[in-house]
Amino acid sequence: MVSNGHQNFQSVSRRHFIRAGSAGAAGLWLSACGGREPPPRANSAVIGEAPRRWVKDPTPFIHRTTNLETRLEDITGFITPNELFFVRNHSPTPLIDPDRYALKVHGPGLSTELEIGLGTLESMPQTTVTAYLECAGNWRGLFRELTGARASGGQWTTGAVGCAVWSGPTLGSVLELAGLTGDAVDVNLVGLDGSAFERAMPLAKAFHPDTLIALRMNDQPLPQDHGFPARAVVPGWTGSASIKWLGEIHVSTEKVWNRNNTTSYVLIGDQWPEADYAPALGAPINELVVKSALALPRPAALGPGPHQLHGFAHSGSGPVREVQWSADGGTTWQAATIVDPVVATAWQRFEFTWNAVPGDHVLMTRAVDSAGMAQPDQPLMNDKGYLLNVPLPHPVTVA
Repeated sequence: MVSNGHQNFQSVSRRHFIRAGSAGAAGLWLSACGGREPPPRANSAVIGEAPRRWVKDPTPFIHRTTNLETRLEDITGFITPNELFFVRNHSPTPLIDPDRYALKVHGPGLSTELEIGLGTLESMPQTTVTAYLECAGNWRGLFRELTGARASGGQWTTGAVGCAVWSGPTLGSVLELAGLTGDAVDVNLVGLDGSAFERAMPLAKAFHPDTLIALRMNDQPLPQDHGFPARAVVPGWTGSASIKWLGEIHVSTEKVWNRNNTTSYVLIGDQWPEADYAPALGAPINELVVKSALALPRPAALGPGPHQLHGFAHSGSGPVREVQWSADGGTTWQAATIVDPVVATAWQRFEFTWNAVPGDHVLMTRAVDSAGMAQPDQPLMNDKGYLLNVPLPHPVTVA
């Protein structure tokens, strides 16, 4: 088990600054920091676009327009290396000057409006969480194969997922610095990318001890494509909630509705009557579902004989407790071995040995999490193909 840890450290290369709109906890922090010069507005820190890795060949990724899909067969260990972690952007990666960066914290649900520089975020108590992130549309490119209907959106196969070690102050600690009013309801996070991508969450999720403003990824400063200089990490929720290039935290006194919980990241279709979810077009989604996938090319080609195969299983509602595998398309099942470590917010690596014989085969895996949630026999039908998690047939030719 990997536990959370705390570490204090000071940045000597960047200004420590915080500008407070009123007195209180923030004023005490300002005094402790020596009353340094207020920073510029957060959006002035964006000085261009970062180089696009997806136009540089060769890369280890599957290219998805402006997004990069991980090849799971390249991930052999528990942690996904930064250079192999999938990239999901809604607009080009912004290039941000860390010395001009300022995180705006405001809204009617707060008693103090703040602008916090990167140095201040670095000087706050740091929490470390090992967590997987997954796009809600992961597997969407397989929707037609599994359901007979094509889903709209990016046609990911199995690689819009990865697991990393994230470090930074908790979101709750920043909100406490600003001070909540008694009628605060939702926390909306907004990015500094060109689309100003935003996602909202209730106070309980914002104050969960694993919800971070991450500054580091796998013990390195955040890469540009993964949110430098600061991003949210919201374990257990769809990757869209983990806002990259975090520029603004807005605390409201009513539920927040925006594009990303009314028309996007919403289950739309006959099973989700709009009238039941208004003003959303269907059921908004937050928590991820239990899934498992093999770390093999799809389709795969192997030689005859014994092979130790592995894959990754994960769930938004806790650690995976069991994984089974089948070499005959789901007719019979055997237990796979879950490989340590087992971390509630992370994915679980599993292994099994298959004695392959010549011919065409269909391997499958299925997982059950600690809450008893299992991969279903029937897909979750919705127009955008979100949260597809039936046991995935994996064709393998042995010759």
